[in-house]
Amino acid sequence: MNEDRTHGLIFFDGVCNLCNHSVQFAIKRDHKDYFRFGALQSEIAKEKLAGFNFKAEDLKTIILLENGKIYLRSTAALRIARRLSGGWPILYGFIIIPAFIRDFIYQLISKNRYRIWGKRESCMVPSPELKKKFL
Repeated sequence: MNEDRTHGLIFFDGVCNLCNHSVQFAIKRDHKDYFRFGALQSEIAKEKLAGFNFKAEDLKTIILLENGKIYLRSTAALRIARRLSGGWPILYGFIIIPAFIRDFIYQLISKNRYRIWGKRESCMVPSPELKKKFL
């Protein structure tokens, strides 16, 4: 399995407006330059995630690859928040809520994300200064 142990790798739906805004949000608050990003639709995502068994519905969520482990849905979001600057790490406290409850709320948002926030025709193209953060 091809992994990066010095950075957390965030894979997101590249055509989802909410997902793209979430990536921009994380980039602005990733003061330690920990995260790298890739669209789920990309070849690099397929390569990096090849060693993991996924169901089709798992690929409709945010995925965090960190230290050789995969985190999905609300667990991924909370682990990402834990690494951001400012007050965002406090959100990690919600990890004590059972995952089935957190993921129920996450999936409600996920199922309606295109209807509420819209969809792009293609994946985001990073600016030259952000290109190093993308796989």
